[in-house]
Amino acid sequence: MGDRPPTGRRDALRNRKLLTDKAREVFAEQGLDAPLDEIARRAAVGNATLYRHFPTRAALVDEVFRDALTETTAAGERARTTEDAWTGLTQYLRTVFAGLATGRGTNDLMTTNLEGVTSLQAIHAHNRETIDELLRRGQEQGTIRPDLTTEDLLFTLAALGRAVPALTTVAPDAWLRPLTLLLDGLRTSPAAPLLPAPALTSDQLGKVLLNLGPHRRR
Repeated sequence: MGDRPPTGRRDALRNRKLLTDKAREVFAEQGLDAPLDEIARRAAVGNATLYRHFPTRAALVDEVFRDALTETTAAGERARTTEDAWTGLTQYLRTVFAGLATGRGTNDLMTTNLEGVTSLQAIHAHNRETIDELLRRGQEQGTIRPDLTTEDLLFTLAALGRAVPALTTVAPDAWLRPLTLLLDGLRTSPAAPLLPAPALTSDQLGKVLLNLGPHRRR
């Protein structure tokens, strides 16, 4: 009994867990742009309680998703050790897109940018490193077109990824078809024309992902 936290502390811990659980639920349904008022309502606490625990949307998102993307990271590590880069890349991207189909919150996390979210920065950095390495090795092995850049692929994946929630409303695996078409366009082909216009820089890609949303800050 003497080791139990004071009642006020227990209430605070309970409220924090409630808010995190309900935020995960609301984000999955509505995306990271969901109203925070709705999360507080479902947790049956006041807005002041929510903001006391999570003063910004970024803080709440970080709490909800900090441990949720471990499979994506693990898939990236497995892909990097695959001898054939093309096989590693395709398997990795199918795992990523299967994750995008699990909920709008995870989709937002992987396909856009939200400033101040530590877990988001970490997963984006790991994703970029994985794709960069696999592209480089695939180009060295002659299986991936030589004019493709990491920014090209990251943008294209983000753009297609944003459509995954809408695709899953009509069929759970509907995203497999456009992903397969996208992957086919990455292959080396003597008949493929060179890509037009300059590739995006890393900074330009970051701005594009930020503008894709979500845009609410509180």
